[in-house]
Amino acid sequence: MDNYPTSWAPRQGLVVAAWLVTVLLLAGAVLDGFFGDGKGAVLMGLATVAIGAFAVHWTFVRPRLAVDEHGLVARTLGGTHHLPWAHTRTQLRTTRRLGRDGVTLELEHDDQLYIFGRTDLGEDPRDVLDVLTVLRSRL
Repeated sequence: MDNYPTSWAPRQGLVVAAWLVTVLLLAGAVLDGFFGDGKGAVLMGLATVAIGAFAVHWTFVRPRLAVDEHGLVARTLGGTHHLPWAHTRTQLRTTRRLGRDGVTLELEHDDQLYIFGRTDLGEDPRDVLDVLTVLRSRL
């Protein structure tokens, strides 16, 4: 498929940073539990669970989106989903929240909608759509 990327996943540095923050929060929660009043330990424990959930998700659900000769492959917590080119519609959606524009890539297949943002793909969804458009025309 020439020099085009064929899979997209969260950046490795982001995954490593999430694991480091999880470990630091866990250590802070344990230390606060022993030496503090315990209320901070609860809050740090909740933050540990939240960041840790992202770290686990980004580690094990890789790649989030891939291309093969039959179409697209989307990986979610529910498993791997094969989306043939002929039955899949791709589009960009731009939303404005808190004064910032957010761009997501939407894949619609039958009655299912898959939404991928910059964090999921590791790069700008506009660039991914450009690559998908080229690869779709070649296959």
